[in-house]
Amino acid sequence: MFQIVFNEISAAELSKLGTLEQLELLEEFKVGKEQLDHLSGERFGKIERDGRVLYRFRAKDYRFYFEVKEGSVVVHRVLHKGTFSDFMFRSKLPLAEDEALARSKHFWKLIDEGRNARRL
Repeated sequence: MFQIVFNEISAAELSKLGTLEQLELLEEFKVGKEQLDHLSGERFGKIERDGRVLYRFRAKDYRFYFEVKEGSVVVHRVLHKGTFSDFMFRSKLPLAEDEALARSKHFWKLIDEGRNARRL
C-alpha cells in the first residue's frame, strides 16, 4: 500500500461530507501497486494527456483523482460523480468517462489547481 496524501483542496472537498461518509470512503480507498498494474475499469481508471498520468478511483458516488509520486498517492481532487456526468451530458461526448476527461481542458484545470495546492 502507498501512503495517501491529500492536498488542501482534496481535503476540503472530503471534509464537506459527513464524518461517517468520509470514513466509509476512506475505508474503500486502498491503493497498491497491484491495483495500479491491473486496473479494473469499475473502480480504477487511468487518464493520460501530454505525457501526464492521472488515476481515477471510484468509491460510491465519488471519484478520487490522484497521481503516484515518490512512493505516495497524492490526491488532487475528490469529486461527486455528477460533476463530470453533467459535463459529459451537456457536451454530448460519445466517449467513456476516463477518455472524455482526458480530452477535457476544464478537467485538467481542476487537476492542476489540486496539483498546485499545498499538501496536508
